[in-house]
Amino acid sequence: MIVVTGATGSIGRALTGLLPREEVVAVVRRPAGLACAEAVADFERPETIGGLLSPGDRLFLNSSLWPGVADAQRAVVDLAAEAGVAQIVSVSVRGARPGGPLGADPHGRIDDHLRACGVPYAILRPSGFMQNLPGEVRDGRFHGSYGEARVNYIDTRDVAAVAAALLTAPVGPSAVHELTGPESYTHAEIAAVISAAAGKPVAYVDLPVPEMTAHLVARGLPEPAAGALAAMMRDMGRTDWWSLSTAVRDLTGRPPRTLAAFAAEHAAAFA
Repeated sequence: MIVVTGATGSIGRALTGLLPREEVVAVVRRPAGLACAEAVADFERPETIGGLLSPGDRLFLNSSLWPGVADAQRAVVDLAAEAGVAQIVSVSVRGARPGGPLGADPHGRIDDHLRACGVPYAILRPSGFMQNLPGEVRDGRFHGSYGEARVNYIDTRDVAAVAAALLTAPVGPSAVHELTGPESYTHAEIAAVISAAAGKPVAYVDLPVPEMTAHLVARGLPEPAAGALAAMMRDMGRTDWWSLSTAVRDLTGRPPRTLAAFAAEHAAAFA
C-alpha cells in the first residue's frame, strides 16, 4: 500500500488522484470524502500513523508546519523503519537546514533524520508554491521585501506528480530532488504576469523589512514570525532561490506548469 499523509492539503489531494485508487490509504484527521480509502490518524499521535504501516509499504510524508512537526515526523520515520516500509517520499523545502529560518529548520532536522533511518528515501525540496499567490493579492496589490531578486515558484500539482512517479516506480537509490517551476521572476515581473491573466492591473509593492514586518503583523502573523519572513524575503537575493532544475521533467516526463498558465487558470481568484 501507499500511505499518504497530508492527504487533504494541496499536494496530498492532487497526489491521491494520481495514484492507483486501490493501492492508497489517505491519512486524515476526520473523514474527508476523498476518492480512496481513508484512515483517521494524525502526527500529534505518531503511533496512529505507524499503526497503518506494513512491510513493503510506501510512505508519503508531508504535513503543515507547527511547533512540534520535526519531532512528530521523525517519530513517524522511526515507526516506518520499524515496520519495514520499502520507501519514504518526503516533502521538504528549498534551502532546508537545521538552524535555518522559518520552515528551513524543522525540515532540515527531518531531512537529516530521514537520511540516517536506513529506509530508502526521496526528499522533495520544492521552491515557493504558486497556490499561495492568489491569497497575497488584495485590492490589486501584493507586498514583499524581495527587491529585484529573482525567485521561483512551482505548482503544487507538479510536486504531487513527482511524488506519484517515485511512489509507483521501482524503489531507486535514495536522493534529494530540487523541484522548481520553469522560470524565475522578480516580483514586479510576477505582478505583470498576474495582471495579464486577471485583465486588470496588479502591482507589486516592495517594502523595507521593518515596514513589511508591520504589514504582516497587521494581517495577523505573530511579530517574531513576521520579522523572520520579511528578512527571509530580503535575503532571497543572496541565496539560491532563482536557479532552475530539470527534476520535474526528468521524473514525470513533462515540463512543470508555467506561472502564466497558473495565473490564467486562476484569473478569477487574482481578479
